[in-house]
Amino acid sequence: MSLREPTDPGPARLPLGTLVAGCLAVCLAQIALAIPATLNGLFQEDLHPIGSQLTWISDAFLLPVTVLELTFGVLGDLFGRKRLLVGGSALIVVGEVVAAASHGVHLLWAGQAIAGLGAAALFPTSLAMVAAGTRTHQARSRAIAIWAASLSTGGFIAPVLGGITGNYGSWRWAFVVVTLIAAASTLVGLLLAANSSAPEGRSLDLGGQVTIGVGLFALLYGVIQGPADGWGSGPVITAFVIAAVFVVLFIVAERRARSPLLRLGLFTNRAFAIASFVAVVGMFSFLGTAYAASIRLGPIQHQSPMRSSVAFLLLNGLALVMLPITSRLLDRLAGRWILTIGLALMAAGDFTAATLPVSDRALTSLILPLGLVGVGFALTVSSITATAVNTVPIHYAGMASAATSLLRDFGFTLGPAVIGAVALSRAASQFTSGLAGSTLSPQIKAAAGHVAAEGGPLAVNSVPPSSPPGAAAPLALDALGHGYAIGFVVCGAAALLSCLLALIALRGGVREEVAEQPPAQEAAATA
Repeated sequence: MSLREPTDPGPARLPLGTLVAGCLAVCLAQIALAIPATLNGLFQEDLHPIGSQLTWISDAFLLPVTVLELTFGVLGDLFGRKRLLVGGSALIVVGEVVAAASHGVHLLWAGQAIAGLGAAALFPTSLAMVAAGTRTHQARSRAIAIWAASLSTGGFIAPVLGGITGNYGSWRWAFVVVTLIAAASTLVGLLLAANSSAPEGRSLDLGGQVTIGVGLFALLYGVIQGPADGWGSGPVITAFVIAAVFVVLFIVAERRARSPLLRLGLFTNRAFAIASFVAVVGMFSFLGTAYAASIRLGPIQHQSPMRSSVAFLLLNGLALVMLPITSRLLDRLAGRWILTIGLALMAAGDFTAATLPVSDRALTSLILPLGLVGVGFALTVSSITATAVNTVPIHYAGMASAATSLLRDFGFTLGPAVIGAVALSRAASQFTSGLAGSTLSPQIKAAAGHVAAEGGPLAVNSVPPSSPPGAAAPLALDALGHGYAIGFVVCGAAALLSCLLALIALRGGVREEVAEQPPAQEAAATA
């Protein structure tokens, strides 16, 4: 089934098969995205990553997601979304197989990148199929709430899967199970999904695709490599300069393109612009929190994957429980209030987490802070998506879906990168000064300094206590605890900033009726 001309209102209800296929696809993509979080401790023990290599395991997946989502949004509009739904799931099959078979960090990166390419197709495509299959604001809000709950369900399943496989088998088995889920998603999409497209006025915008891809990649490279290479190093400075230049070139290219990859006029809509900003900053806060929690429980405290998984159940599982509440709130309350409440809860949770001492290994201590962040995320992710997609004509649902997904996942990608950079930089500085001022013998200081030069405080924290550098492990533990506490504070500040922006800038509410306009008005509204 193809999406008909804009004059046709489309089906009265979203086909069940399309809803099932789209929700399974986004659940799969989120599982694949979140699965490394509970396994970071095992990666550190088995593969011995140094410097920023541990961060790159997550971001190797997130980079193609962020860079290519707009492109896949256009491809789905032009050539049909069902093809991308099926093809994206198949790519995740390939990527997870490569990751499961890897015996070094570089091959694991390759598998993550291939799987990320598949997820880049699934995130915007699944949302566009759900949005395009409905014709009213209320029906679309409910369908998007189900889609968002499926995304959160993937985040719920991932830590359980990682905890069980990591605790009773190997981290490789986690990737094997994701492979099986991806194969099932491929089959369901092929058999049940109804095709849709919106080719009217769309074409491949090569200039936009190249400039945004290079710009985002350079920016993320600079952020991730900054702590390892030095913020003043040539490659890092060059990366930031390239990022700035290509983002400007992207804006210029989109203003001149006859069929832009991203219609910049969408951002003249206040609700869409605010939702876009909050999508970046709010989601940065959420995944930064998840990353900080995963490092605290895994490489720092050396807790088992099963125990670590409990934290991620708090972060993601509550969204599934709250689905009926979230759906009702989207129908009855202005998005401004849902965003404000959700982001305020996230900020409160992060600031509380920052006060926990690194020596506290009790999981009960995490219930309040991570529970607050989990409830806040459940409210925020649904309202961001509904606000953004419902503020554009249905004819541009694919573009808005891709833009929203890109911005959300750009925030996701920034989370581990920025928090890892801030926390490790601060931890390294504190460890170096603490080691120099300690009463340890010169031999122990030299041995610990050598380990830290190779792998940072995380490496010192992981050496056997009986070894010479092991005597400096308590210093490394304190430094890491302080560094990641600052990481939680940064996440809380980002959520609080987004909360205030949603409260103030969306004052008075934004009524959305553009989706119901006739074609002539749609063209005028998006010109």
